[in-house]
Amino acid sequence: MIRNKMPALWRARWIDGELPHEQTMRQPATVLRRLFTLEKTAPAVLYITCHGLYEAVLNGSRVGDFVLAPGAGDYRKRLTVQAYDVSALLRPGENELTVTLGDGWYRGNNGIDGLSCLFGSDLALLCQLEVDGEPVLVSDEHWQASQSGPVRENDLELGERYDARLEQIPDWHGVTVREYGYTNLQPTESVPILEQERFPGRLFTAPNGERVIDFGQNLAGYVELRLTAKAGQTLTLWHGETLDENGNFTQSNFDPGKRNKNGGIPQRIDYICRDGENVYKPRFAIFGFRYAKVETDADLTDASFTAIAVYSRMERTGFFECGNADVNQLFQNSLWSMRSNFCDIPTDCPTRERAGWTGDAGAFSPTAVYLMDCYEVLRKWLGECRLAQGEDGLVRNIAPQNDAGGRISDMLQGSAGWGDACVLVPWALYRAYGRKEILEENYDMMCRWLDFSENRAKKTRPQNLLNPYHKYLVDTGFHFGEWCQPDVDNGKAMAMIMTFGSPEVGTAYFFRSASLLARIARILGRDEDARRFSALAENVKQAYRHQFLKKGAIESDRQCEYVRPIAFGLLEGKEVQRAADALNDLVVKNGYRLNTGFLSTPDLCAALADNGHTDTAYRLLLQTECPGWLYAVRKGATTIWETWDGVRADGTVHDSLNHYSYGAVSGWLFSGVCGIRLEAGSLTIAPHPDKSLGHACAEWRSPCGVIRSAWTYGEGKLSFSFTVPIPAAVVLPDGRTYTVQEGEHRDEILL
Repeated sequence: MIRNKMPALWRARWIDGELPHEQTMRQPATVLRRLFTLEKTAPAVLYITCHGLYEAVLNGSRVGDFVLAPGAGDYRKRLTVQAYDVSALLRPGENELTVTLGDGWYRGNNGIDGLSCLFGSDLALLCQLEVDGEPVLVSDEHWQASQSGPVRENDLELGERYDARLEQIPDWHGVTVREYGYTNLQPTESVPILEQERFPGRLFTAPNGERVIDFGQNLAGYVELRLTAKAGQTLTLWHGETLDENGNFTQSNFDPGKRNKNGGIPQRIDYICRDGENVYKPRFAIFGFRYAKVETDADLTDASFTAIAVYSRMERTGFFECGNADVNQLFQNSLWSMRSNFCDIPTDCPTRERAGWTGDAGAFSPTAVYLMDCYEVLRKWLGECRLAQGEDGLVRNIAPQNDAGGRISDMLQGSAGWGDACVLVPWALYRAYGRKEILEENYDMMCRWLDFSENRAKKTRPQNLLNPYHKYLVDTGFHFGEWCQPDVDNGKAMAMIMTFGSPEVGTAYFFRSASLLARIARILGRDEDARRFSALAENVKQAYRHQFLKKGAIESDRQCEYVRPIAFGLLEGKEVQRAADALNDLVVKNGYRLNTGFLSTPDLCAALADNGHTDTAYRLLLQTECPGWLYAVRKGATTIWETWDGVRADGTVHDSLNHYSYGAVSGWLFSGVCGIRLEAGSLTIAPHPDKSLGHACAEWRSPCGVIRSAWTYGEGKLSFSFTVPIPAAVVLPDGRTYTVQEGEHRDEILL
């Protein structure tokens, strides 16, 4: 695929190949075709986009490997165009281009509420084939269309119905030219979504007699099936993440029931066989699953089923291994939840919502940059955040927007810790990649968000007016707060926030964004802005300290209210150690279990280990009871769960089992356990080893080169080895600090 390229002039027109239909009915996929003759075949570029999803086939060969193209986005504001080099697919003489259009994000079910036709009810194609820079084929009135092809129904979330007996299309009709214009078209910023790892399935009979396939890995993707059958025999696959307490197939953990007219999220494939060998995989649907229930009247004796993982093209860059098998599995689970949810944009889960939640990306991005080369995926998504930003600077909780909006929806936006992702994600990318462009591109969005936060802070609740810095206290507006604390009822917590606000979370994040934006402005040479944001951050800090500290001390029984000020720099001098000691006491009293929620859990282990409580940080990491990271591992998880008890002790299941957020602890495996810390080309190696792991090794194929840090406990000594591609500061647990040059280095501490 040729990226970031558009035709010099569009001669193509939008074409709609659908017949009149009721908008409430699900439609067959539309197939469009055009026969054309060429003398010269190279160099040839096909420019293509659509309303919906497209799959283009040129002379019998698929164009490109981008599945689910043109990807996700707010198509009203930005619709990306892909450019493919198709020189090798053309031939002198007669050629045929066919394009199949599916519903996708455009017309299919979207988001939390499962809204359909969010961007429109009719699908359409725009394409232009150029040879040596001259258009030789365009989408226009000369095309033919059909709805008689094999894809009888399709939906990205709900599934696909495919009739293999209809693969030879007998009837074609004309197309309709539409005037949708070109103003929202842009060259693609997406890396392609690809088919990647494949997992053969194991067919077994569940206790209730149902036939179920286990693919061994929870993932996002679809199943390729192969079987020999008779024409008209049917096979239905239902996709789910886990088995229930009795060992039977279930979808109860993610299916919200009657959320729309379609009755939940069946994640269902209906395949009608042709006579003989059948090979099939969906083209316009993707699911979150490890298991598939099979219903069929066909003989499965020689059938095979393969799960194909589908996600954006990202090179794996992070590798970690230690002496504890459960921690190694935890790391793999984090990696797989990232793969499952980085499908053109970062989403929360591949089943229930598939939404680009800003809070999830903000919490996970410092970890994501270690695990995979995700710069372009997050960069593209930040563009969606900019498009979704309100005129007043509000950053929506989800980007691209996947609801219908309206007064109620608009009221429930701009949560602290969610909107702040517009600052946190570019900062995480800059620290890892050292590229100022990511700060420049998003600088205006960050400034406008900070203006919004400042204006919101001025609307102080009456009970807080005695705070001399009350104009900098964020105690109004909608917020999720800490969210999903394991021993807190989310419903009751939200009711309290709606009544009293969430000033501790809101003000802390206001400070975090203001202080980071001051640094960003300084990096970009915007000194006047830097001075303004620094002054603002100081005032917000004083508002926070006056409201939540008593003589420099925190008085709370919630771990998050210690983690946040430690991590964000809201404390001064000895206050940091005092808060870390108090946090340590809370964790110990809680049986070495956390009670932090969505926002502060990523910083919990670092807040302890960086302040002398490494042993407690490791006991948290190795906690096998709920809530604890290894509880899910011991329950057989292959991904990170949305909640700590996604599979309860009695085997009952609930909530998504593929959310990457709590997998942010894997970032600490790099930055804390093995101590790899890179900030825009400045490297520090500061490991926090502990005997409980025996040994640990992290390798990061960073933008600066391969960084490797390892340690091992042996006979009376602790041995270290480091490989660095640039000069690095080394900080060892015995207090020694020194600088090393590029290359391999070893050291040890006698015990």
